[in-house]
Amino acid sequence: MPKMKSHTGMGKRVRVTGRGRLLTEQVGKRHRLEGKSSHVTRRMTGTVEVSKNDRKRVRRMLGR
Repeated sequence: MPKMKSHTGMGKRVRVTGRGRLLTEQVGKRHRLEGKSSHVTRRMTGTVEVSKNDRKRVRRMLGR
């Protein structure tokens, strides 16, 4: 049986904390920023935890 390979693209997008939580950048801050208010773009900065619905899939892609 071959070894499982971790998804390199997902590894670049998600960070695993010491406690095992998955952190990723907030979405929606790449383009079309002139249509969004400054309040909204400020709120989109920083990292957030991966949503509950995606955790299982992301963990599997990371090989955890």
